[in-house]
Amino acid sequence: MPSLTRFALASSLAIGTALSAAAQEGSLTIAVGFGPTAEVPDPRAGYNGWMSNQTGVTETLMGIDYDLNLYPRMAEGIEQVSPTTWRVTLRDGVLFHDGTPVTAADVVASVEGILDEAHPGHNARVAKLLDLAGLTTDGDHVVVFETNTPNSAFPWTLSDPAIAVLGRPSEDFPINATGPFIFQEAIPEQLYRVEANPNYRLGAPGLAEVQVVGIPSPATAALAFEAGDVDMVINYPETDYERILDTGAAGFTAATARLYFYTVNAKAGPMSNPLIRQAVSVAIDRDGIVEAVLSGVGGVAAGTTFPAGKGWAADITPTYDPAKAEALLAEAGAVNEGGQWMLEGEPLEIDIVTYSSRAALPPTAELTQAFLAAIGVTANVRVGEWGASNDLIASNEADMFLQAWVMTPHGDPGGVLETLLKTDGGSNSGGYSNAELDALLEQGRATFDQDARGVIYDQVQEIIAADAAMIPVYHVNQVNVAKPGLDGYRVHPTETYWIKHETTFAE
Repeated sequence: MPSLTRFALASSLAIGTALSAAAQEGSLTIAVGFGPTAEVPDPRAGYNGWMSNQTGVTETLMGIDYDLNLYPRMAEGIEQVSPTTWRVTLRDGVLFHDGTPVTAADVVASVEGILDEAHPGHNARVAKLLDLAGLTTDGDHVVVFETNTPNSAFPWTLSDPAIAVLGRPSEDFPINATGPFIFQEAIPEQLYRVEANPNYRLGAPGLAEVQVVGIPSPATAALAFEAGDVDMVINYPETDYERILDTGAAGFTAATARLYFYTVNAKAGPMSNPLIRQAVSVAIDRDGIVEAVLSGVGGVAAGTTFPAGKGWAADITPTYDPAKAEALLAEAGAVNEGGQWMLEGEPLEIDIVTYSSRAALPPTAELTQAFLAAIGVTANVRVGEWGASNDLIASNEADMFLQAWVMTPHGDPGGVLETLLKTDGGSNSGGYSNAELDALLEQGRATFDQDARGVIYDQVQEIIAADAAMIPVYHVNQVNVAKPGLDGYRVHPTETYWIKHETTFAE
């Protein structure tokens, strides 16, 4: 495989000598939009666990299969013994990368790091989802979890990549985990490199090494692929997909649970008015955006948060109705003066922010701008980084934030909606608050009958749609390309699984 040094210099990635000058046989270099956050990124902190799980370094107690079913992974099984008590039995023979056996005490220590605000592995988002009153061991192979309240989503939450089971770190094993690959090094924002774990319990991996290169620009990643500097691109630009397949590249595309949507500033500005939010929503031609931006390979227009066929989706059809949008603006007190809508004597302007690491985001924002202009509403678009965009809407300096999330990363519907839209949600940067929605989300957690939960989450989605609490635009297929020879790889609907021990690549 060619060295990445030449490409790194040309694109200012500054990866340089961090990558081997000549990759060994059976190695795979993957380009993604985000690099690691630290030289040794604790899998429990933030979203670090996604990359360690995707590259096969870490594992979780429970897993999600390709049909979004829950299954025991490191666990042998899970049993609910009371409304708030869960017993998780560990598999026999699971070893950390340093060869020591995994015990229940290791699981407790791993989870305690997530809960401890002073610990580098602390994760407030996951701690809230777990909602633990305590956890203890019952011998070497059983962990007993006590939740504060009945939580039907608890087993599903144990599949979150942040709930990685870790052993004692050392110089040789700074991330001492259990997966088919062993962490070797990371360069913040640039490189994450792993090597095969020959002692993996399910068999030695088919790849000797995997290198993940952070390339924020999808167009730059596509150029790197054509130059032969990377073997695979995750989230390849949809508009170029058919052309690159004609060159002989292997394509991998499948529907996922990822939604492109607008977080709305419900605290201040024009979008704090539900009528204006609803007007903006029906002014967007979602089918037109899908056709223009996703080129027929990328996804479908979204009327609600969950995609059809992936569980939990309510029957809500996306609406495009410019006349209704204008009627809603008038109902909100806006006045049309010469084709420009005015609100309280000033032109109605909406500031949209987004980020560029996913190729479809900026053009989606620009098309939204055009659809709003068509009804006489001025929209301004700023493209930056995810964090900066999130900060802008949180500080009332933006009205809409276009982003892309996997809505059921655990296969369960509650967690992400609680995070995004519950009044005290950890990622509720738009400040949306609705007591009825909060109560339904809590009821969904506390209800164990799956049919009853379906009814509850249908009601949740109906409130979101009626109030435009967030504005869904489209559900996407993940579009990936690789050089011929990649075997044992499939697009996973949660996008949290990439490389397995069966994965091979022969250039």
